[in-house]
Amino acid sequence: MRLHHVLPDDADRARLIGRVWDVETGGPRVVAIRDGNVFDLTAIAGTVSELLDSPTVLTDVDGGLKDPRWQVADLVEASLLRDPTRAHLLAPVDLQVIKACEVTFVESMIERVIEERAAGDPDRAADVRALIGQAIGGSIAALRPGSPEAAATKRILLDDGLWSQYLEVGIGPDPEVFTKAPVLASVGLGAQIGVPSFSSWNNPEPELVLIVNSSGAVVGATLGNDVNLRDVEGRSALLLGKAKDNNASSALGPFVRLVDEHFTLETVRAEEIRLRVEGTDGFTMAGTNNVARISRPFEELVAATMGDHHQYPDGIALYTGTLFAPTTDRDVPGQGFTHKPGDLVTIASTHLGTLVNEVAATESLPAWSFGIGQLFGYLRTHGVDPSQSPMTAGVG
Repeated sequence: MRLHHVLPDDADRARLIGRVWDVETGGPRVVAIRDGNVFDLTAIAGTVSELLDSPTVLTDVDGGLKDPRWQVADLVEASLLRDPTRAHLLAPVDLQVIKACEVTFVESMIERVIEERAAGDPDRAADVRALIGQAIGGSIAALRPGSPEAAATKRILLDDGLWSQYLEVGIGPDPEVFTKAPVLASVGLGAQIGVPSFSSWNNPEPELVLIVNSSGAVVGATLGNDVNLRDVEGRSALLLGKAKDNNASSALGPFVRLVDEHFTLETVRAEEIRLRVEGTDGFTMAGTNNVARISRPFEELVAATMGDHHQYPDGIALYTGTLFAPTTDRDVPGQGFTHKPGDLVTIASTHLGTLVNEVAATESLPAWSFGIGQLFGYLRTHGVDPSQSPMTAGVG
């Protein structure tokens, strides 16, 4: 993959930050990217969450662009080769909790209803899709969630016996919010993403991920793959954790782009996220997640996640849901799409760059072993004491 395909199209004016695994010191470094160069910012902030909580984050990043330590091309190459002997890119967040909103687009909402009605059985999906499409059609596409019109539609669907918990969060007053992955569990560019052996119906979910600091301000964005096990969640929504939170089920990257004069929330609202899946069997699939068609504003999703009811002192990375719902048959007619080991998943957008990951059996992946304790131990060893940072001072 060529360098210009990984970076945003307007990389020359983008403020990009991320994390690099430094083989020399044996740990993660906070970095900034400019003109193909990578600058170590760890002396300024030991963690990405600390950096993003700074009221002067933009000038902090600009001030750290002095002596480049790596080249983006070298890091991308090592990442795509999954070469642990070389410095490589990690997921661009660290102490942030990985949260997710789902069923934020009408099309994906209908697919969730199908999963539920089919009880996770892909053989029944086509018949259920036809039934739901006939009953609902496009009649709810323009509904504002929580509006009087949405409430009236809910009553009609209840009378027809078609109401669903997914329709509740899709057009009801409250969005669905859940914890996608533990702190430090997400993988970055080039890493393998996991699909457990117990799943036979699953798919990628290309999403815009908002990066929110501890005060609730959206300070950046990145790309994400919210790997989903459709058969597991379709059996019961109470199995959401089993369907969503597995080793390497959250991919983020390649970098966080900071909100600034060139990349505003209005830019983010209009982002179009492209997906391509290429299998070793010759199968290909493409799709698009048009963020502009989201049914709830970002501010509503953030407010439902954090506020007076729930604080996140290290911030959050918030998956915002996807418009894309794969229905293309891969093998058996009527069964739709599911992953196979070796699938190459590429998620890209104009302003955020390209995230590439390969699918593998979850059980075959390296165990997740670098957690919060290891991070703090590394920072102390290398002269950055997280207990003295503004993020952790006074926490007992």
